[in-house]
Amino acid sequence: MTALSKTADLTKTVILRGVLALPVLALIIILPAGKWSYWQGWMYILTLFIPMFFIFSYLLKHDPALLERRMRMREKEATQRKIISLSYIYFLVAFVLPGLDVRFGWSNVPPLVSILANLLVFAGYMVFFWVLVTNSFVSRVVEVEADQRVISSGPYAIVRHPMYAGVSLMYIASPLALGSYWALLPALLIIPLLAARIRNEEEVLLRDLPGYAEYLQKVKYRLLPGIW
Repeated sequence: MTALSKTADLTKTVILRGVLALPVLALIIILPAGKWSYWQGWMYILTLFIPMFFIFSYLLKHDPALLERRMRMREKEATQRKIISLSYIYFLVAFVLPGLDVRFGWSNVPPLVSILANLLVFAGYMVFFWVLVTNSFVSRVVEVEADQRVISSGPYAIVRHPMYAGVSLMYIASPLALGSYWALLPALLIIPLLAARIRNEEEVLLRDLPGYAEYLQKVKYRLLPGIW
C-alpha cells in the first residue's frame, strides 16, 4: 500500500468516526434535556468539535503516523481493558446527568459560569494538542513501539502525563459548561480512573521503554505539580 493510499484510508477513517461521533454525542447530551434549545449542550459540542477538525487536519498534514495511533482502540493490557470498561459507565453518567439536571431544574448555573467553564474545556483541549505536537508516540492505547523514545521536553518537563492533565481539566469543567452542579459529583470520578490508568501505564513504560526509569527520577510528578 502506497503512502498516498494509506493517507486516503486514514482520512476516510477520521471522517467516518467524526460523522458517527457527532450525532451520538448530541443524543447523549441533548436528548436528556428534552429540548433542542439546550444552548449549553450545543456550545459544549461545538467547543469539542471545532478544534477537533483543525487538529485532525494538522495531524493529517504533519504527522499522519500519530493520527493513526490515535485511531487505535484495542487495548493490549488486561488492566487497561478493565479501566476502559469502567470509563464507559462514567461517561454515560457524567454526560447524561447534565441534560436531566437542565430538564428538571435541579441546578441554576449562571450563563457566564457555563461560558467560562467552556473556556476551561478549550484550555484542556489545547494542553492535549500541545502533547500531540510534542510527542508523536502518544497512542490512544497503552503500548510501546520499537523505535519509541522517552520525551522529556515541553509539557513532559512539567508532569509525566500532561495529556491526562489536560483531559482532567476538560472533564471536570464539563458539568458547569453543560449547566449542571450535580454532575460535578460523577465528573470527579475521572481522577481515580486516570490514576489507575497512569499507574498501569507507568508499569508498562518501565518494563518496555528504555530510559523511562531515569525520566521518573527527573520529573517527580505524574499529573499535578507539587501534589501527585
